[in-house]
Amino acid sequence: MTDATFTAPAANDRRFIRNLMTVMAIVLVSGFVVQLAAGRSSFAAPLVVHVHAVIFMGWAGIVLSQAWLAGAGNLQLHRQLGKLAFVWTLALLVAGTLVTVAAVQTGRTPFFFQPQHFIVANPLVLYAAAGLVFAAVVLRHHPAWHSRLQVCSFMLLMGPGFGRLLPMPLLPPYAHEIAALIALVFPVAGMFYDWRVHGRPHPAWLWGIAALVGITFLSRVLGFSPIGEAVYDAVVAGTPMAGTSGLDFPQPPGPTPA
Repeated sequence: MTDATFTAPAANDRRFIRNLMTVMAIVLVSGFVVQLAAGRSSFAAPLVVHVHAVIFMGWAGIVLSQAWLAGAGNLQLHRQLGKLAFVWTLALLVAGTLVTVAAVQTGRTPFFFQPQHFIVANPLVLYAAAGLVFAAVVLRHHPAWHSRLQVCSFMLLMGPGFGRLLPMPLLPPYAHEIAALIALVFPVAGMFYDWRVHGRPHPAWLWGIAALVGITFLSRVLGFSPIGEAVYDAVVAGTPMAGTSGLDFPQPPGPTPA
């Protein structure tokens, strides 16, 4: 994995990664702030939603802090914080899965997603993002790989941010794919940077792009297959949503049509 082409301007790379991840964090937070300001989000949400929000935003804050520490050359503290980031990623997997299950079981799936697709797609994205984090940890002694894989992991989790900024009610039946794939702008920016500075893009960007495109495609295939139906039926068994079709779009909020 050693690549001399990407070791010379390491400080420049760290500053670019820091700036890129800062933009990503701003987009992510902006999506939630816009929803709250528009009155479409509420602090009256169930406890599992709040726990997930704290863990999700905490993870974003830790990863962004790591990027700024590395950009400032404080690699020792960056590595120490990385231990917390690793454990926090495991908490993110658990909380993300639980909040998805809770949303489907209580009929709170966003109305532009089909529940059967939602229950498959959300966890798969989380697991793919965690896989890239673990790959970055394994390759932590190869800074070019490590930093770019961290960006790609963050990219996979940008869907909720973009999904709160885009006109999602206008995007079904491909709302999930559009909100997810628009995040490809970030690895593409990284590839252009590498071309300009190093003469060629680092392969880590291709890993990230392949992960996002692959998991998005797999989510749709599984979500609309008998496997997705079985997963949905198992999740809603014994809940008010039992016996409902996971392929029906939920009713949008507001008065029920007469």
